[in-house]
This record gives sequence, C-alpha cells and structure tokens, in this order.
Amino acid sequence: MNGAVLNLALTSSGQESEALGYGVTVLYIVAFSLFIYGLMGLTGPKTAVRGNWIAAAGMGLAIVATLLSVYNNPPDADGVPTINWVLIAAGLLIGVVLGIPPALKTKMTAMPQLVALFNGVGGGTVALIAWAEYIESDGFTALHEQPDVHVIVGSLFAAIVGSVSFWGSLVAFAKLQELLNKNLEKAFVKAAKLFQLANIILAIAAVAIAVYIGLNADSTEATPWWAIVALLVIAGLMGLFVVFPIGGADMPVVISLLNALTGLSAAAAGLALNNQAMIVAGMIVGASGSILTNLMAKAMNRSIPAIVFGSFGGGDDVAAGGPGGAGGTVKATSAADAAIQMAYANQVIVVPGYGLAVAQAQHVVKEMASLLEDKGVEVKYAIHPVAGRMPGHMNVLLAEADVPYDAMKEMDDINGEFSRTDVAIVIGANDVTNPAARNDPSSPIHGMPILNVDEARSVIVLKRSMSSGYAGIENPLFFGDTTSMLFGDAKKSVDAVVEELKAL
Repeated sequence: MNGAVLNLALTSSGQESEALGYGVTVLYIVAFSLFIYGLMGLTGPKTAVRGNWIAAAGMGLAIVATLLSVYNNPPDADGVPTINWVLIAAGLLIGVVLGIPPALKTKMTAMPQLVALFNGVGGGTVALIAWAEYIESDGFTALHEQPDVHVIVGSLFAAIVGSVSFWGSLVAFAKLQELLNKNLEKAFVKAAKLFQLANIILAIAAVAIAVYIGLNADSTEATPWWAIVALLVIAGLMGLFVVFPIGGADMPVVISLLNALTGLSAAAAGLALNNQAMIVAGMIVGASGSILTNLMAKAMNRSIPAIVFGSFGGGDDVAAGGPGGAGGTVKATSAADAAIQMAYANQVIVVPGYGLAVAQAQHVVKEMASLLEDKGVEVKYAIHPVAGRMPGHMNVLLAEADVPYDAMKEMDDINGEFSRTDVAIVIGANDVTNPAARNDPSSPIHGMPILNVDEARSVIVLKRSMSSGYAGIENPLFFGDTTSMLFGDAKKSVDAVVEELKAL
C-alpha cells in the first residue's frame, strides 16, 4: 500500500515537473518573440522607445522562465538542492543596483562609453558561464560516457569570444573616456604590427588549449583546472591587444563589432545551457551587430579587417592652437555675422558632430533653427553614419531636443543638397566633413564617403580651436575660401547667434 502511494506521488510529481517544463518552453518562445518584435520597433525613431519596452518585457519573461526552470531542477543524489536561491537573489539585486544608476545618470555625451561598458559586461558574463560549466562537469569529463559535443564546443567558444569581448570593450571604454595617456595611445597605434603578431600567437595557443580540453572530455581523467584559466587569460590578452592599437576614428566600428561578438558568444552559451531564449537573443544581437558593423565599415570605405588590423587615428593634435593652423590662413567670424548670413539664406544645413554632444548644444541649436524657420529659412540636419562615437549618436542627441525626425537627413539623401545651400553650419564635426577624403590620395581617410559641406556657398565652422579631429589629421575645409570659423564653446557660440537672430 505504501509503495503504491509512493509511486503515485512520484508519478504526480513527474507530471507536474513535465508540465512546468512545457510552461518554461512556452515562456521562452514568447520572450524571444518579444525580442524580435521589439527589435522591429527600433527601425524607426518614432517606434524606438516602444520597441525598447517590448524587448524589455521579453527579457523579464525570460528571467521568470529561467527561475521556473531552476525551481524545476531536482536535488542531487544525496537529496541536497542543486540551486542556491540566496545567490540568485543576490545576483539579481547586484545587477539592478549596478545597472540602473548609470543608465539614468549617464549624459548623452558619455553614452558610447556606457554602451561599450554594458557590452563588455555581457561578454564577461558569458565567459564566466563557460567557466562554471567547465567546473560543474569536471572539465567536461563528467560527460565522457556520452560526450555532449554542443555543450563542449559551445562553452569553449563562449569562453574565448566572451573574454575577448569583455577585455576589448574595457579598452574601448578607456579610449572613449580618454583614460589612456595620449602618448601611450600613440605608441600603441605605432606598434600595431607587433600587436598583430602577438594576437596570431595567442589565437593559435587558444585554439590548441580548446582542442586539448575538448579531446580530453572523452577520457575518465579530469582536465587540469589550469586549462580553462589559461584559455580565459589568453583570450583576454587577445581582446586587449586587438583594441589597443585601433585609433579613435575607428572606435564606433569597434564598439559595433564587439557587440556582435558578445551576441555570438551568448548564443553559444545558450547552446551549451540548452536555453532557447539565450540562443535566439544572442543570434539577434550577433546578426544585427554584424550587419551594422559592415554598414559602418562601408560608410568609411574600409573593410573590417583593415579597421581591425590597420587602423588609423590616435587623436593627434596636428594643428592645435588658435586661429591659423599649419594648413593655411583661416577667416574668423562673429556671432553677429553668422546670424546675418543665416537669416537671409534660403536654406541652412546644420552638420552636427561630437563637439555638439560635448557642449550639450542640441537644445540651443533647435532654438536657433526655430528662429530661422520663423524667418522663412529652411533648416535641415546632415547626419553622417559615423558622426559621434557610436551609430545613431547624433540622431538620438537631436531627438532629445525635439528636432523633427524628417529634418534629419542621412548622408546619401543630403549630399546633393549642399550645392544648393546658402549656409552650412558645422558644429563640432571634423573628419566626416574633410575634403581630403575625396581629393588627397595620400590621406589616411582617402575614399571615405563624407558630407559635401565644401560645396555650400558659405560654410561656418564652430570649434574651440584648430585642433584636429578624432582621426588625428588636419581638415582643409577650415582653410577654404568660403569657410569662416566661429571659435569658442559650441553652446555659448550658438547662444550668441540666437541672441543676434532675435535682434534682427
């Protein structure tokens, strides 16, 4: 009788466990469906916020499904629970505490750094998951009776790529935040070939260790603990050495590439954990990041290998100082003259760059544009694909100031307008307006598509000084016959122009 009751209880428990398993699968399917639907919303500025909320809801469901899956985990052979709920709760709490404040307090100018940092944390997390899988399966040898190839390969791939992404993203963050000494950064750029040679050696070593771990998984002897540690360390050095010599001008592409690597490593970890949501989400991030990286590389007329292995730009101040740099004589102008030129123009094109973000001048630029439009002047905004420090940086910045989305024109749509434009006002942009990309075969950026600002009838450039841009090269536009320079902080300069416009 007691045996029958026990069997009935076990059967009932098994059925409940199976039902819960089906429920978890359904939740995962709903979660990654929301990921995809949310991503579709990111294709347009008007639906981007809603898309983010939808994707966030999907992530919330994925977390719930994972917790239910964990709850469904049976105890070990000794009846001891295999899950420590205290650690899970602590992890969730730490993630919330560390994630929310930076997201709320980070200024728009520092958003690229935040993206790089968050991306790196994702890669580091994946590497730690791979390490945990290695420890739990005793170096994968616990699977020797029926080797789980997808667990082994997925974990090793996640360990290598996740570690590369983590350490590479930290270097990208340090470069964007200007934490590295300028002279040291220039030395890294000059030593690019040494770093490349070191990375080839490290890549061979990483593959060799991964193969050793994989082959040893079929034996009855545990793989040495140092093997996975060595793999993570070598991959980490690769991440450092890949990004160290890459110049600042290429950093937007590097961030996108590292983001794609993080996604692929997450998908591999999901394969090892048999977690559908991680697989789909990781592949979405990996695929979208790869497409974006390719598009940005094309926008710079360079291949991805050329960016990774032959970068340019170390932030050199080639013509630093005040008016009159090494490239010729510049013409300075005043806020009053700039206001008069724009007030009597038919069309004005605003060309924003990172300097606008640093000065937080987007709101006064919008005010200036509104005053010009009240006077019958048509105002448009020219957005270069790699303006700023990350894709879409300028779009987000201007949208924050309620600039109409229709007024923001991509490079291919706006370039034909410059020759019919009375005034082009360049605010903090440098390399993306450099005519040397078209005219000087010896220039490092030759062939890179640029905004045809020099074709406008009149060009006004707002800059603090004659210092070079992030690519570290001089801009002949500043010495052009139709160009005048309005020196000073961009926000203060535009404020002065606004006051002059009000007085006209």
